Amino acid sequence: MKISDKLGGISRRDLFRVAGQYGMSSTLLAAGSFGGAMSLANLASAAESSYEKRFKKEAKFTFKFGAAGFNERNLLIERAGCLEFARDLESRTDGEIRVEFIGDNQICGQTSCVEKTQQGIVDIYAASTQNSAGGAPYLNVLDYAYMFRNRADQYHFLYSPESAKLLREPYEKRHGLKFLFSHAELRGIQLGLAWEDRDTVTSVEQLAGTKNRVTGTQLGRIAMEAMNLNPVPVAWEETLDGLKQGLIDGAETWASAVAYANMSPVVSQSVHLNFFCGTEHTAMSAKAFDSLGGELQDAVMESSYLAQVHVQAANEAALVKTVGQSDPQLPGTIFAQNNVRNAFLSDAEIKKAEEMCSPEYQPQLWEEWRERLNGWSGGHDTYQEIYDSVRTLPAETLPENVEPRRWWKS
Repeated sequence: MKISDKLGGISRRDLFRVAGQYGMSSTLLAAGSFGGAMSLANLASAAESSYEKRFKKEAKFTFKFGAAGFNERNLLIERAGCLEFARDLESRTDGEIRVEFIGDNQICGQTSCVEKTQQGIVDIYAASTQNSAGGAPYLNVLDYAYMFRNRADQYHFLYSPESAKLLREPYEKRHGLKFLFSHAELRGIQLGLAWEDRDTVTSVEQLAGTKNRVTGTQLGRIAMEAMNLNPVPVAWEETLDGLKQGLIDGAETWASAVAYANMSPVVSQSVHLNFFCGTEHTAMSAKAFDSLGGELQDAVMESSYLAQVHVQAANEAALVKTVGQSDPQLPGTIFAQNNVRNAFLSDAEIKKAEEMCSPEYQPQLWEEWRERLNGWSGGHDTYQEIYDSVRTLPAETLPENVEPRRWWKS
């Protein structure tokens, strides 16, 4: 059940009244762990219990967790694992580590969370790697076009030891941040209401010449330009208005982001180009991590692993049952309620798009960034090694069937 369903009978004013007494973190952790719909009395009782449990003894470490965009009503639309991680870490360490969750852009936004973590304003953050790439350019390593075939490839890589040497270690060394876990989707073009009466998109050529919002990723722009999708930098917070007013044709993002950000009313078609990562990751200041003793560091890693396993299963279910990314759509899903059509392209059309823009077929487009990322990685051929690594997984593997592994252990 989504938090929005659990809290359906509780006004935002009452929610903040409870949070004012017991703290937003205790209130959200209580709501996230509750099994069914909650009344105000239920929520207050659960928040009080959560507060008493969390504060029964003095914490040795208190970490601020800044989560861009997430609030009490969308945390379980896109299953990014933030609250599961915080709840498990507090429990696993018996309160020695306390996590203060600050969401809804209150302390940092999609493009600023990474910098505020580097500055020590927050200790842990959640935001997309693509928006975070402005402040931590090594995150572009995930964004080579069509390096990942599907979501199973993404999870396979996140669990693999290869992710340590090709993603996590260079990211920490260069930017002082520890990549903990991530949700996994692939990006497409979310078309605005101007496309409501047009035929459902079946090819990339139909999108040629459109003007589309792009995130902070530099590599995403390369692919969009190669497919004639005219990338326009627009802040995430301004994307909804841009689609509503017709200032842009579409937005480059993924399905559950449309759903959780309340963009569905202004999106008519979700075109599943699947051309590069949509990864809402959680990372931690390496300095904060290093301040912990070995046992507590192990706890952070185990809680990250638990969160990763949770996200893998929960987000796959939510895409179908909550968001509506299926054909046919389930009734009552966010896409169905807002008349958002899924435009699933054929394998042949996806191959055509791949041939237009990927390093496999258009290597000259990627040379500068590939050389830069290879240098930052310590000399690895980042694209080729990730590409080869994920293709050890059979292409037909379902995302929910990817074997979870502790990536920091061989």
